[in-house]
Amino acid sequence: MMSINRPIKASGLQPAGAPAPGAGFWTQPVGQLAPGVDVGCTKIAIDLLSLTHDTMRAGLPQALRDLRAAAHVDAAFLVLFDEAGSAFESVRVERAEYSSCRLERLQHLKLADLPHIASRSAHLRITEIADTTHPLREQMADTPRLAAMQVGSLLLVSFHLRGKPGGLLGLAQGLPVAHWDVNLRLLLKLLGSSLSTSLERLEHNRYMQILNEREVLLADVANDAMWDFDVDRDTLLFSDRWKQLLGYSDAQLSGVIDWRDLVHPEDMWDARRMMREYLAGMTDLFESTHRMRHARGHWVWVRSRVRVEKDKYDRVIRVVGVELDITDLHMYEDSLFREKEGAQIILHAIGDGVITTGPQMLIDYINPIAEQLTGWTLDDAIGTRVDEVFRVFHADTCEPLENPMIDAVRRMRAVRSAQPIVLIRGDGQETHVQTSAAPIRDGDGLVMGAVLVFQNVSESHDLSRQLSYQASHDLLTGLVNRHQFEQLVDRALRSARARETSYAICHIDIDQFKVLNDTCGYDLGDQVVAQIGALLKDKIRWRDTLARIGGDEYGVLLEGCTLDEAMRMAEGLRQAVNAHRYFWEERNLRFSCSIGVVPITAENESVAAIMAAADSACAAAKEQGRNRVHSFAENDIELMRRRREMQWASRIHAALEEGRFELYRMPILALQKPEAGNHFEILLRLRDEAGRVVSPESFIAAAERYGITPSIDRWVVESTLRWLVSDHDERENLETCAINLSGQSLGDDKFLSFVIEQLEYSGLDPQRICFEITETAAIANLEHANKFIRALREQGCKFSLDDFGSGLSSFGYLKQFPVDYLKIDGSFVRNILHDPIDKAMVRSINEIGQLTGKKTIAEYAENAEIINMLRSMGVDYAQGYGVAQPSRVWRSGL
Repeated sequence: MMSINRPIKASGLQPAGAPAPGAGFWTQPVGQLAPGVDVGCTKIAIDLLSLTHDTMRAGLPQALRDLRAAAHVDAAFLVLFDEAGSAFESVRVERAEYSSCRLERLQHLKLADLPHIASRSAHLRITEIADTTHPLREQMADTPRLAAMQVGSLLLVSFHLRGKPGGLLGLAQGLPVAHWDVNLRLLLKLLGSSLSTSLERLEHNRYMQILNEREVLLADVANDAMWDFDVDRDTLLFSDRWKQLLGYSDAQLSGVIDWRDLVHPEDMWDARRMMREYLAGMTDLFESTHRMRHARGHWVWVRSRVRVEKDKYDRVIRVVGVELDITDLHMYEDSLFREKEGAQIILHAIGDGVITTGPQMLIDYINPIAEQLTGWTLDDAIGTRVDEVFRVFHADTCEPLENPMIDAVRRMRAVRSAQPIVLIRGDGQETHVQTSAAPIRDGDGLVMGAVLVFQNVSESHDLSRQLSYQASHDLLTGLVNRHQFEQLVDRALRSARARETSYAICHIDIDQFKVLNDTCGYDLGDQVVAQIGALLKDKIRWRDTLARIGGDEYGVLLEGCTLDEAMRMAEGLRQAVNAHRYFWEERNLRFSCSIGVVPITAENESVAAIMAAADSACAAAKEQGRNRVHSFAENDIELMRRRREMQWASRIHAALEEGRFELYRMPILALQKPEAGNHFEILLRLRDEAGRVVSPESFIAAAERYGITPSIDRWVVESTLRWLVSDHDERENLETCAINLSGQSLGDDKFLSFVIEQLEYSGLDPQRICFEITETAAIANLEHANKFIRALREQGCKFSLDDFGSGLSSFGYLKQFPVDYLKIDGSFVRNILHDPIDKAMVRSINEIGQLTGKKTIAEYAENAEIINMLRSMGVDYAQGYGVAQPSRVWRSGL
């Protein structure tokens, strides 16, 4: 068994014994080659195939380091088994600087200690473990050991040496992955094939050396697998080793045997030719590799050497021969050939183009994908300079680029294109590709050529440009969207602070646009929005930017513009909108707009403040009668409201620090069938500086504007769970505890992990905890809300969609949220005894909830009559003062 150096230790960021994160949240698709199979990995395969005894010590660790870096994983490792193929004799691990994987602990384990991996130890079989903390059933026997080594996920390939398990080559991550990329699986098969081929070749070379030495000894002693034919005496003697080799007894050899009768007919022609050449003096020794018939009828591969002795008349008087059994060696060489053919098949099968060259940059190989992408065939490309076959240009400037392979050889390191580049095919067509190139070195470090791997990214490049455009533009009007507009305003603010130039923004809102949508439909509304956008774009200067920042709202960023100039330009835009005519169904429609103008100065606090000021100025224009322009002034009512919110923001921070928040609970009554435990919602209250109780309606808007709601939600979650843990009776009688969460918390990447950590720390049954999110918050944070809900539902938690029915798209979005409860908005429940429309709304929402498998909760159930009405309508739960008054259960500092 070949041996390698013992592994060295490496440090990592993840502390030993750290709890494994929950499945789903931490799972991430890592270890993915980009793009395709990395050129460094192709180079590794070539380096492994080129290993020698002299380069073995440094070559294997370097190959592992290159593999780890190219695959972007925490660790790459190699395990070699003992001679029996049952125990891990040596382990080599190459880790990232901060990796915590401890795979060197595999040292001296037995293969049987990892039953799942042992069951998949066939040659070049891939074993994948995506999550050691939540393994598949068949992986459970192995994952505790791997998790103890701080391995979160594993991908490895087993390989055989001399027909039995020889070792493992693999990649490891400290965290779980969603799945291992198929390119990595294919890559490990290639590298495993290359490694086993190289190790067996080294073993075979050593074996051949021993055989050659033995042949010399046999030639000296002439007593092993030797025969001696005396022509004059007509006698043929065979050594014991020869008899053993071919299985003939003395009785079978009693007569004179013709050597030619023992040679395989297919090998006879070559053997006779070489014998004639030897007898004619053309060679010093007859030496032939051929098959000879065994006494039992099968064929044995031998290397035969013969010398003849002649008399003075040049007559043959004696022939001495030695046969060396090379059957095993021939089988090994045949196996090596098949392995090499397999490696070639893999290179043909991968989805990336591969080109290799010699030291003069003349192509010696291209695979079929490279043929397709370059338009050159293998026959035409071989011997051609690589810069003639692979011609690349800058994707934006169309300037010629240096060939990546020539660049890699010049720099003496691997190079990768940072951005897609344009490849000109042989027929003149253009293809966007990403490339990786690296020099190929021999055992002495001398450059023997280069290898290039490239991938067709035309489709993804076009998609990326399309997505980039969609991310920054409004699809209806083709104008810049709000996000991009705010980035431009931020750039203008930085410029204003640097005193470079002056800017102003206009907030434009179409007057009475809701009436148009309600009376004529949204299709006409969309047409009007698009037409007004085109009109405004024609009226602004080339250096100004027009954006759609809302449904019927536009923003204009004016560059190099004073406030007076901005007011004049805004007035021109207002007049243009007012003068334009819109024709629809033989009707002539007219519209007006209100415009708010705000200068951008060094004194502005932030982009949000500028946008809020412009919105306030526009609102002031509407309040003054619409169809007018209003500039922002420091004494505006909107500014004073914003300042009050700023004061509230500081008061909220002080309340959190001083422990003046309190928790109340509001019971929820089961209407259709009684529940064994308590079902209630947690409510938040704040005591002001004078000790008065303040409801959330007074401060929650300020908290949302200034991003404080995630901090409040953290306190609510932590305090609620702490209360339930501390109160044994409440915990034992708990059916469901509902906790409200804000939309900002749904968008906070760290909030989800905080909730999971608190649930695990508390030890409470997650099925007793229900998180409430409002319909508007869920729709506004659709992607984050879905991720948040699905992650916590995997933990066992329930979810309720609050204020359902208050939004415009309630039923359209309902099927996208995997919630357990729908809370019917109280504005419909409050008047169901007297308002038939509200009653119909409650009935519709309840029926939709029942059809989608969700339970319904009616808010604002203020009296027994409403409760009885809800019960008769089939609503599952009621909540309100008619059920019970809220009662305090917890305050800060308890």
